[in-house]
Amino acid sequence: MLHEILEDNAVEDIEITPASTFYEGLGLESIDLVALAGMLADHYGEQVNLAEFLAEKELDEIVALTVGQLADYVASRV
Repeated sequence: MLHEILEDNAVEDIEITPASTFYEGLGLESIDLVALAGMLADHYGEQVNLAEFLAEKELDEIVALTVGQLADYVASRV
């Protein structure tokens, strides 16, 4: 899913690791997280609600969110 979003943003050669941050590391913007939320909902259903997950976080936590943290959230919900 992340590769698809990165390709849509013409950013294809970035290494994605659990420590990669969405904003600084991958260069994603809030609209990209909205797209990712839709992809996750389509794939996993209502039990994976990225908007709900992010609503529980402070702004600095959202900016520092890593791929690993999101993966842990998804794994805990499925």
